[in-house]
Amino acid sequence: MRKLNIILRGGKNLTIDKGTTLYEIAKQYRIENNRPYVLGRFNGKVYELSYEPEEDGYFEPVDLRENISILAYKRSLKFVLIKAVHDLYPNAKVTIEHSLSKGLFGEIYKETPLNEEDIKNIKKRMQEIIDQDIRINKISVRKEKAIEIFKRFNMDDKLRILRHLDVDKVTLYELEGMYDYFYGPMAFSTGTLKVFDIMYYAPGFILMPPSEDNPSVLQKFEDHKKLAKIFYEAEQWGRILDISDVGALNDKVVSGEIVDIIRIAEALHEKKAAYIADMIHSRKNVKIVLIAGPSSSGKTTFTRRLAIQLKVNGMIPVQISLDDYFVDREKTPKDEDGNYDFESIYALDLGLFNKNLNDLLEGKEVVVPQFDFITGSRKWHEKPLKLPKNGVILIEGIHGLNEILTSSIPKENKFKIYISALTQLNLDNHNRIATTDVRIVRRIVRDYLSRGYNAEDTLKMWPSIRRGEEKNIFVFQEEADVMFNSSLIYELCVLKKHAEPQLSKISKDSPVYYEAMRLKSFLHFFKDVDDDLIPDNSILREFIGGSCFYKY
Repeated sequence: MRKLNIILRGGKNLTIDKGTTLYEIAKQYRIENNRPYVLGRFNGKVYELSYEPEEDGYFEPVDLRENISILAYKRSLKFVLIKAVHDLYPNAKVTIEHSLSKGLFGEIYKETPLNEEDIKNIKKRMQEIIDQDIRINKISVRKEKAIEIFKRFNMDDKLRILRHLDVDKVTLYELEGMYDYFYGPMAFSTGTLKVFDIMYYAPGFILMPPSEDNPSVLQKFEDHKKLAKIFYEAEQWGRILDISDVGALNDKVVSGEIVDIIRIAEALHEKKAAYIADMIHSRKNVKIVLIAGPSSSGKTTFTRRLAIQLKVNGMIPVQISLDDYFVDREKTPKDEDGNYDFESIYALDLGLFNKNLNDLLEGKEVVVPQFDFITGSRKWHEKPLKLPKNGVILIEGIHGLNEILTSSIPKENKFKIYISALTQLNLDNHNRIATTDVRIVRRIVRDYLSRGYNAEDTLKMWPSIRRGEEKNIFVFQEEADVMFNSSLIYELCVLKKHAEPQLSKISKDSPVYYEAMRLKSFLHFFKDVDDDLIPDNSILREFIGGSCFYKY
């Protein structure tokens, strides 16, 4: 039998028989590295551990601290959960719905309502499956065979999505007679998935994976009641629109009903903006509205739509940009690497900002700053600003929910809004679309169309953007008085045709190639929707162009 020479990280050499899997190599490697590995990198490319090298090369397991690996761990853990539920409750249906505090929230529909005892039994069965270290087999079957399998398991959601796929073959995963589809790589066997927890969270459960920072320990669960409520609202909107998954959405596109779906989705946004404006108007002491959210949430469009609704209530909105309160560049704090940290709250002139706000609230005229990003220094607006008697100040920026920003302003004078694209639409019951994926697709499209960045540039920046969001936004989201979900149930049908060509330009040797392929892998499930159907005041117009609120 032909022999292959494999070089491990650190320079150690292994001689293996051709036909040896990366899993078998990783087992030898793990003698020295006692941590879970679900994927491997061979000659620079990432593979599932079932891959059999055809040539000599360099191999290293992919650490769970890499995004592609932790996602594979989570997918595989979901498969174990689905198998455990099927073993205990054969007629039950599992839905994985959205993320919550680093975990995954889902529901289990069965003859009797889910309870804590059920979750204990499911956890016990999951642990048994993991302890048995059962192989997760990857198979390729004809589309007709996949349809037959999913009919047998009563997986109507997968049948809906397969109906719109123009493919001859489908890749499935099999675990002791249980079949499923997952977009993205999976673990080789269940024995790798040792770190997990599952807890009852009415009316469903929270599935907790390991910490990305320390894969040997669990993520810490923190209850986010307001976020859970807004996800529930998104689920209700999906029911209003009669769209539970991408297959159902594609049915609406094909039938032509998508025109009405767009109108209703936009009306729901307008109704929520009006509701928030009514809340602000009803609180007579509120003079400052702070709007914060992560990148590509649609903050600018939402702020301007909210301003219109406030005017309907007889209020006069006055907008102030936090960007104009940056300190001069040389005074900007630096991060641990010695680079300017523009996302630090202390990159803003908090003293001047609070003085200006207090002066405005006292009825004084204020000359506000204007930051010159080219010179990195402050200038001043020529025309002074004054708050009318029935005026309200709108402030949009990442630090809006942080009390440090407006520390001198009494809480009764402030109203805080958290905005994000919290999608509830999933590919099917078991494959969710992460909220961050919707935002990154939005960002890729906007960066290319309006800012001259290609998709590779945007994907390279994204981890840094995410770290800033974790530090400066997400930790304060529960401080909001209200949350606004800027996701539109149809938007990926529109964004797809803008994003896919840019993602396809990313070469295989790029460090973000696998992330680009992952995004493409779920975008291809969506049917196209024409841009012309989108109203000019839609949040989506902030990303594809044609907004009535501003021009690129």
